[in-house]
Amino acid sequence: MALAQGMAAAHTPREAWRAAALGACRALAGNFAALSVWEREAGRLRVLVNVGERAPEEEEFPEHEAYPVHQFPEITEFLHERWAGGGDPSAWVETAEGPAAGRAGYCHQRVAALRRRGRGCCVVAPVVLHGRAWGELYVARAAGAPAFDGEDADFATVLASVVAAGIAQTERLEEARRLAFTDALTGLANRRAVDVRLEEAIEQHRADGVVVSLVVCDVNGLKRVNDTQGHAVGDRLLERFGSVLSLCGAMLPGALVARLGGDEFCLLAVGPSADEVVRAADEVCRRAAELEIGDGVACGVASTQDPIGPVRSARRLFRLADAAQYRAKALHAAKPVVAGREGPEDPVVRLADEPPPSGERRRFRGRH
Repeated sequence: MALAQGMAAAHTPREAWRAAALGACRALAGNFAALSVWEREAGRLRVLVNVGERAPEEEEFPEHEAYPVHQFPEITEFLHERWAGGGDPSAWVETAEGPAAGRAGYCHQRVAALRRRGRGCCVVAPVVLHGRAWGELYVARAAGAPAFDGEDADFATVLASVVAAGIAQTERLEEARRLAFTDALTGLANRRAVDVRLEEAIEQHRADGVVVSLVVCDVNGLKRVNDTQGHAVGDRLLERFGSVLSLCGAMLPGALVARLGGDEFCLLAVGPSADEVVRAADEVCRRAAELEIGDGVACGVASTQDPIGPVRSARRLFRLADAAQYRAKALHAAKPVVAGREGPEDPVVRLADEPPPSGERRRFRGRH
């Protein structure tokens, strides 16, 4: 069906939520639909997406639209009585007149919302995921349109199960994507994530002149720690340095902190000035030197804002930052070495741009 196809074609959770709500709205001939999640820890129903003819206060992807669960007695009944007691999830219908309770004067949150927003009726279907009540699918019709009936409720129950299957698939894909771009040991981004983000950043630099800066770090003493104290201690050193780099990276809004592999890490900043990045790198060196294991870090910085010549490719910025880190290691520098800041004959720029002498073992990272 169209709903399942729409969710299968989605690339992000937001796209999947929107496809689910739109598909259900069309299938049930509604004029509005929403998908919401039940957040047990907060005791609230949080709206993920609103589609169709929205009221003025309803955003498509609201950030703060949430309702205390206690305002919805039918949710409480479903969660704590029918579902907990082994009942099957099934949809129900509400109307602006409020006949669902079977008594005169019946009115609660949903009925009040229908009246306030000019809607005549709604059908609410619980979404059950991995055997747990996950949230709800809500479809409404305008005042004056035919009211939903029992067959519509049964159909909404089926649609909710399709939505649940689509959400489960989206979550699996998101987890696969996350793992593909995450370093397993430190939880930081990995080299693949850096490659993608750096290519995008260089395109921004070429188009708009945005400042792109790269900090490359090499953890000193990892081999000695592994040889003398074991690889478990070496892994702990990498994890702790990763925490240091993350902490310092937070000084730069939007910075990407990553482990390239082995003892090599990097920090990619897009937007902050070169001096801001150098200050963050200086803090990295200071904090790394205070770790109780290891021998600090060799740190190199390259920024398009410094006199390093045109940067037309991600590979060149990587070579410059790598060359700066290589020089920092050779000098046993306690502070970062910054490409382009030693005058016209800057040794880092020369090292990055000239082919290495025969027999030199220096090797620069780069995909190209």
